[in-house]
Amino acid sequence: MDAPPTPSDASPPRESHTRDSRTGDSLSRRSLLRTGGLLAGAALTPSLLGAVAQDTVPTAAPLPDPTRTPGAPSDSLGTRSPFETPRLTPVGVTGGSSWTPHHLLHGTITPADLHFQRHHNGIPAIDPARHTVTIHGLVERPLEFTLEELKRFPSVTRTCFIECSGNGGRAWNNPKPEMSPQVVDGLTSNSEWTGVAVSTLLRAVGAKPNGTWVLAEGGDAAVMTRSVPTSKMLDDALLVYAQNGEALRPANGYPVRLLLPGWEGNMCVKWLRRLEVMDQPAMTREETSKYTDPLPGGRARQFSFVMDVKSLITSPSYPGTLPGRGWHAIRGLAWSGRGPITRVDVSTDGGRTWHAAALPNGAPPLAHTRFEYLWQWDGTPARLLSRAVDQTGAVQPTADEFRRVRGDAPGYHYTAIRAWDVAADGTVTFGGG
Repeated sequence: MDAPPTPSDASPPRESHTRDSRTGDSLSRRSLLRTGGLLAGAALTPSLLGAVAQDTVPTAAPLPDPTRTPGAPSDSLGTRSPFETPRLTPVGVTGGSSWTPHHLLHGTITPADLHFQRHHNGIPAIDPARHTVTIHGLVERPLEFTLEELKRFPSVTRTCFIECSGNGGRAWNNPKPEMSPQVVDGLTSNSEWTGVAVSTLLRAVGAKPNGTWVLAEGGDAAVMTRSVPTSKMLDDALLVYAQNGEALRPANGYPVRLLLPGWEGNMCVKWLRRLEVMDQPAMTREETSKYTDPLPGGRARQFSFVMDVKSLITSPSYPGTLPGRGWHAIRGLAWSGRGPITRVDVSTDGGRTWHAAALPNGAPPLAHTRFEYLWQWDGTPARLLSRAVDQTGAVQPTADEFRRVRGDAPGYHYTAIRAWDVAADGTVTFGGG
């Protein structure tokens, strides 16, 4: 292994400034780096400018020697160091999405407050003492459960990802070099969930054999509804009330949401208030006008459900810069709704050659899997790619392969291989895919 890069190998620090035409404020390159580079590739909205203001790190004076100064007292809630400023972005969204900053996180578990959000009509305020989940339709005994009654059933805890079916659409439809992993594929997150098995509840109400579908309905202002095959409900579906060891956050479905491991995020209905057992899908607005994938030749793919195999390099990536030639770890995440990840390959020459990456923590099914590959950079321009394979043998496609099957504007389920370009000066930009 080469010796670690010396200061002389690293690119000199640069402090270029951009002036916001609306406010006249100067935005430094370091500010752009702290926000994940979002400002460089997006309109300077008030919410994004607000995020910059929140990211200000107190650097005016050197901190005192911590071994000679008493520390701060404890508090009732732990907080992040002021030097660590990951943020969801954009904010202020009531009909759209906020993305997880994958390039600022480690391991595989997404902190609950950084789990991506998709809202159809804002975040409802729900009193857990008054909230109930009703199960009715083709059942022997329609029942209404309070949150406390749901918690009296045997609990199930499992780790799995939730991914919006539109994840990656922004980068596919309008790729820009100044896109970070947060903007490219920030609509997937991975958590430990705790709740009760839906199969247990369906047995409690006596679901009838001809009940082959279950309509799930949310208690938000959009009254989000999706039809789910009963077979999935009986297999591994959960009604979850906890995430990463604590009650769900309001934006993530408090007090209870449906969890369908490996399936489209929109079907994991948040703020769940009703399950209706039916003998056919309800053909709701969300499964006819939305969440149906157009295909070439005037065809469409409806009820696609399962999220396909996919991977994303999170480092190096925009807005990062390699400090110099030598050894660097290429790290990222891989996942599939069809089972465990069995292999991730990494290319550093645009796909001419591929190398097996390590999966240092194994590959749990239906969950984010961390991969890592050590790369010796020689200082010349390079294109980095990752390609995941899952238990079924499905291989993440190239952009051309994906386009031949799904067309130019598939609407959902973007899985093409992503590219990151490393320039000779070490700067990294998004290369498309």
